Amino acid sequence: MGNHESIDLNALAVAEMKQQGFEPAFPPPVMKEIGNLPETILDQKGLTDLRALLWSSIDNVDSQDLDQLEYCEQLSNGHILVRVAISDVDLLVPQNSATDRHAAHNGTSVYTGVETFPMLPDRLAKGLTSLLPEKDHRVVVIEYTILDDGVIKHGGIYPALARNHAKLVYEDVGSWLEGLSPLPEMVNNVPLLEEQLHLQYEAALRLRTYRMDRGALDLETSEPQVIMEAGEIRDIIEQKENAARRLIEEFMIAANVTIAKYLDSAGRPMIERVVRVPKYWDAIVETAASFGEKLPIQPDPKALSEFLTRRKEADPGHFQDLSLTIVKLLGAAEYLPLYPEEVPFGHFGLAIPDYTHGTAPNRRYVDIIIQRLIKATIREEKNPYTREELVERSKWLTDRDKAAKKVERFMRKAAAAVLLGDRTGETFEGFVTGVTRHGTFARIIDPPAEGKVVQGEKGLRVGNKVVLRLLKTDPYQGYIDLACIKKRA
Repeated sequence: MGNHESIDLNALAVAEMKQQGFEPAFPPPVMKEIGNLPETILDQKGLTDLRALLWSSIDNVDSQDLDQLEYCEQLSNGHILVRVAISDVDLLVPQNSATDRHAAHNGTSVYTGVETFPMLPDRLAKGLTSLLPEKDHRVVVIEYTILDDGVIKHGGIYPALARNHAKLVYEDVGSWLEGLSPLPEMVNNVPLLEEQLHLQYEAALRLRTYRMDRGALDLETSEPQVIMEAGEIRDIIEQKENAARRLIEEFMIAANVTIAKYLDSAGRPMIERVVRVPKYWDAIVETAASFGEKLPIQPDPKALSEFLTRRKEADPGHFQDLSLTIVKLLGAAEYLPLYPEEVPFGHFGLAIPDYTHGTAPNRRYVDIIIQRLIKATIREEKNPYTREELVERSKWLTDRDKAAKKVERFMRKAAAAVLLGDRTGETFEGFVTGVTRHGTFARIIDPPAEGKVVQGEKGLRVGNKVVLRLLKTDPYQGYIDLACIKKRA
């Protein structure tokens, strides 16, 4: 583990959470409130009973905070009806309760790799509001139909009862769908689940093909994952994209677009998820030029998408590096309030004009807000938030989203500093990820770790492939100091 074996990374994570304005522990009023909740709350009045449908979930192997279930139905005309069930978190987290106020303050769960800081206490997120198997759950169902060409026909949203019949894992299902491994045992043990997953995959392929044809960016990104054993860091690996992750991604994108359409058609406000027109488009143009490609002077998502597709086909081994470069240059996503009379900013990367976040209420507070807006619409009640509150919440949750990424990034650097502690002086292949007034930054490819280039940084640009020498590590500061000793062609 290097020469930093005495580092208490858990304590470091708590300190960094506090530094970024989070409350890492749940205060007594929240724990008392959660402790008083009954084990079962299943008032079935006004709910559509969908427990007999073959619902399943796909998530990480260790995930217990399950937000959504999926089910598809093949229609006689060849179209595919998709139902996505979202946990009714609002039911057990009333607006302005102690639990709600704490969740609103933190805004999101924070995943440091060393320790997870959940937005909601485990009794909720991993218990009462988690869509785990063998239990009946109150959910909000989002329906949409996928036509043969991938066009989405947005359907209704309504409260229901659902039951998870199989808790599946990304790696197992993804490898099977890609033909790299046999049918997972869990799938084989549930009658008709194999056929259901094949139908879900077909639906996801239609959705993805349609989005790519219209300029959505096919980016291949992943965050380094810290591997812990007995409280010590054993490795840092890339969490790879696969068919199962893309399946869930497509279903959630379509569900969130359906939510946005639903609220807009009802004349309701919402909070939209926005990626504006890239501020650094000129740098994206220069990046494309380095590959002998020409992009338009004005931002054009379809042209960028076509460039990325060509690069993925030409050099799949380095496409993830290019993807990370483009992500950096696109700029950060943000939350903005949107009222019916206003024009949405849209999401440049997804090539979608109206988009929100409403499918992960156990993990993101904005999704609880969206869920309350949906339920108020269904019940024909007044909006639960004023315009001023939505403005304030949007700004704060954008800040919390950025702060969470800072914590996660710092802890990945701290973990990498521990792992690399005894490798000072070694050289590594890498690429430049950022050039700012704060310095030049680069990522080591193996093990995946980002540091600051403090020697030989002059003239480097985002995307440059480089050879790096490790100069110094400091887990307490999250520092990995690097020297660029060679720039690749």
